[in-house]
Amino acid sequence: MVDVRIGKKILTFRKQKKMSIQAFSDYCGISTALISQLERGIGNPSLHVLQLIANALGIPLASLFVMEIDNGSLIRRKEDQEVIRKPEDRDVVYRGLTPGPLKSGVELLMLELKPHGFTNPDFSQHIEEEILFVERGEVTLVFEEEEFLLKEEDTVRILPSRKHKLQNNSNSPVRILFIKNKVSY
Repeated sequence: MVDVRIGKKILTFRKQKKMSIQAFSDYCGISTALISQLERGIGNPSLHVLQLIANALGIPLASLFVMEIDNGSLIRRKEDQEVIRKPEDRDVVYRGLTPGPLKSGVELLMLELKPHGFTNPDFSQHIEEEILFVERGEVTLVFEEEEFLLKEEDTVRILPSRKHKLQNNSNSPVRILFIKNKVSY
């Protein structure tokens, strides 16, 4: 059985073009009975038929299978943000900011670092690239043997496999926005 979304895409396209089922059938080279079944979410089209439909719609075949996403589901409210604590980062609280419902190639996190706290004392090392934006406070970034003081609104790019850690040497918490590229190199 075909997914109902495909049928809705066919029906929407046909109506936008002001085509009858017969005209769309002729345009695609598919029987009117099958077009009717597909629009109603029934029927079992072959891959060849789906390719003919995609060609007629002027879209890639894969887009027939893409889930329709409600715009509201692309918003993540503050109260819905997940709190993430890692045992090795006892001075850190992360909040997951990336909206759903689909997996993304990037991850957005807010890190709050306690006064005089630090991230993983043994250095962090990731296969992902990260970009950090210091939203509030000052923090020391340690890249292996080098130290850099980052101030409010400073940005740093951490390349994959670069050993690093953050230290808060102040009496106030620090907030850092992280963007992580989830694609490995």
